[in-house]
Amino acid sequence: MPTKPKRPCSYPSCPRLTAGRFCEEHTKQEARRYEKHDRDPDTHKRYGRAWRQVRSRYIAAHPLCEKCMERGKLTPAQEVHHILPLSRGGSHDDANLMALCKPCHSEITARDGDRWRTR
Repeated sequence: MPTKPKRPCSYPSCPRLTAGRFCEEHTKQEARRYEKHDRDPDTHKRYGRAWRQVRSRYIAAHPLCEKCMERGKLTPAQEVHHILPLSRGGSHDDANLMALCKPCHSEITARDGDRWRTR
């Protein structure tokens, strides 16, 4: 199957062609800008070392995507989702967590609008 043609980088006045939205250099730059200016500063506090430990333990105990299993599919879990987000009073308790594959996690996040929610 043919690949999609490359397009110019979306960064202003960058002439590089890319398969994604930004070229490699500007992808990193845009990610840093998002972390610094658009993302809630408390996020780093909520998702620190303690969260990484909880996430690792939960993925080990729940290796399959819980949404896919409801549909009868067996898909490896790659993300741990907070049912009630920490920003709205949720916690790292197992009852508030779901193991999900990336597509299911992206679908839920986009539907809830978590990344694009205003502070």
